[in-house]
Amino acid sequence: MAILDAAAQVLGQKPAASMEDIAQAASVTRQTVYAHFASRDDLVNAVVDHVTEQAVAAIDAARLDELPPPEALVRFLNTGWEAMARYPLLYQALPPVTPEADYDRHQPILDRLERLIRRGQRSGDFDRQVSPGWLVAATIALGHAAGEEVGAGRMNADEATTAFQQSLLRLVGADRHQPP
Repeated sequence: MAILDAAAQVLGQKPAASMEDIAQAASVTRQTVYAHFASRDDLVNAVVDHVTEQAVAAIDAARLDELPPPEALVRFLNTGWEAMARYPLLYQALPPVTPEADYDRHQPILDRLERLIRRGQRSGDFDRQVSPGWLVAATIALGHAAGEEVGAGRMNADEATTAFQQSLLRLVGADRHQPP
């Protein structure tokens, strides 16, 4: 949908963008935007769902099940990071939601991540003594920290990507297979 794509682009660059800004970017009237979305919050939530669907499609296209778990985890992170990098400030536009609602919104991505972590634990590539649920939660926290560092200008995207990957590989225990 053109409105969602335009809103993702606009809000990804300017989180406080108005409905008028989004309408102009979509080449429609503000009334047309409101005909599809009753409020700005409804539009922002729909945009996040749309971007999440795109990220899930990209993760599925990455064929992670064909790679060794550590390599698949890095590809998973890169795929997710690329999706986020297209809309760097979008999450600043989000209306407040409960942690449960945020978790539900990201469930399709989290399911894929947990499946990958479990596969890595079964193969012995990842630490089996840490619960997959904890590793998923820690991955999300690390991802948010990386995004916040980039958003605050303390790291560039490449530095944050490297730090995120290295930290997560250590966290899951994949670094124990690497030479010092």
